[in-house]
Amino acid sequence: MSHPIEVVGNSSLDAPTARTDRIEADYVLETMLDPYDVAELMAGEQSSGTFVTLPTETPELRQRVAARVESLTHLDEVPVASSRNRRDESHTRVGLTLSWSLDSVDVSLPNVMATVAGNLFELNQVRALRIVDLRLPDSFASAYAGPAFSIEGTRRLTGVHGRPIIGTIVKPSVGLTPEETGDLVQELCDAGIDFIKDDELQADAPLNRFKERARFVMRAINEHAERTGKKVMYAFNVTGDLEQIRRRHNTVVDLEGTCIMASLNSVGLVGMIELGRFAEVPIHGHRNGWGYLSRCPTIGWSYTAWQKFWRLAGVDHLHVNGLDSKFAESNESVVASAKECLTPMFDSSPCLAMPVFSSGQTVRQPPATYAALGSNDLIYAAGGAVMAHPDGPGAGVASLRDAWHAAMTGTPLDTYSLDHPPLARALEAFM
Repeated sequence: MSHPIEVVGNSSLDAPTARTDRIEADYVLETMLDPYDVAELMAGEQSSGTFVTLPTETPELRQRVAARVESLTHLDEVPVASSRNRRDESHTRVGLTLSWSLDSVDVSLPNVMATVAGNLFELNQVRALRIVDLRLPDSFASAYAGPAFSIEGTRRLTGVHGRPIIGTIVKPSVGLTPEETGDLVQELCDAGIDFIKDDELQADAPLNRFKERARFVMRAINEHAERTGKKVMYAFNVTGDLEQIRRRHNTVVDLEGTCIMASLNSVGLVGMIELGRFAEVPIHGHRNGWGYLSRCPTIGWSYTAWQKFWRLAGVDHLHVNGLDSKFAESNESVVASAKECLTPMFDSSPCLAMPVFSSGQTVRQPPATYAALGSNDLIYAAGGAVMAHPDGPGAGVASLRDAWHAAMTGTPLDTYSLDHPPLARALEAFM
């Protein structure tokens, strides 16, 4: 069966022109049925329809609020292995765009998420489904302030301009006391680090209570700032329920801290929206758990679509993994994710977030990272590459700074390392 809206033979999902009055979501759909019929089913399921025809779903009502199939593009046929009880079959894979009127959804991020995802992944007629992009009307830029600090504010608070912000993570992730954490931070400050973050596993454990940790950490940072004029940014993990988040945020602000961190999937969209409304310092968004939303290539979310919710909610920094990292994500996906964080969402409000490269990053990745991203607006957070440098954390920080300077000047690492011993030692240590 063919339908007027279907375009056959295109090998890629074309990005439709953005609309100003409707919410749009792009999908890659696999189905063994007629793709157009399944697309219409999806549109009905996520708006005015259900599994039976309703007498109250009049043509007039559908005209007002029903979701629409805006485009359907044939991508390819996916073979299905034969079995003893089933003949050879194939799935059709299509690119699909659905849209919704604001009259049926309203300017509400939580309800947009429920609308574009909702029950679609559970439909029997859907073999596989992935949300690949999202476009929102300009009214969302008015309703949600987005990142309050973003790239410019983060650079102002760290005093770092013209290069990536070099960061690290407190390691071991758990097990240190508040005083031991403060001692480590003092060592890292003396090493010349720009940014430090709590590990996402460390929030307010009995061995390392949040208030005590914040007090020891900020004592080290503030004393270092008084001596040197450089104030290191520390992202304290405030993850918890909303009242805990508020109290921990206030503790950081009272101690003159300059950043907080929250685990996006743990706190949830509403929690991050509320945090964004009262936060007085940049919000560092950690995406732990992202794998269960994305690792299957045919089911779940692309980062392109998912990160837009968090940017609008007010997150200033967003993790994107890193090149050749310890995780399963491809380098192409990492770079695409980082570029999305730096791509304006609206003409009236860019809503940019600073991408955070992490997860097994060393002196080896900066040249390829810089070449692929084409920007130094990023946080480069390396735990082991700083802590495990053969000559100590100070040399670890210096080696990362050297690697990025080499990358931005187009100098091969081996050449640059001839006059920079910390980099030379790091290249030997991190193969």
